[in-house]
Amino acid sequence: MMPWNLEIGDESAVGEAALLYSLGPIRIGSRATISQRAHLCAATHDFRKRDLPLVRLPIEIGDEVWVCADAFVGPGVTIGHGAVAGARAVVVKDVAPWTVVGGNPAKQIGTRTIEP
Repeated sequence: MMPWNLEIGDESAVGEAALLYSLGPIRIGSRATISQRAHLCAATHDFRKRDLPLVRLPIEIGDEVWVCADAFVGPGVTIGHGAVAGARAVVVKDVAPWTVVGGNPAKQIGTRTIEP
């Protein structure tokens, strides 16, 4: 991994055994939670080419996002402000702000509101 490609905002937490595979840039916003064993993978290979060249794509995790236990976030994905990626979700497409996604592949299963 390349720690110089990793940016973590104020008051954010990364759980035990989380994998932040930062061959490409990973930005985690403020007050975000990356739970135990989550996997943020900012690189892949171009399978259309015989030599499978490395492709580095950024991951953006917005402020107040929760990436739950064992979730996978793929290269090039943005998870918007306040969204939740449920436990064991496989997130390979962008997630809109304040959306809750789950499953494989991850699909919207709800919306998130913060109670006063």
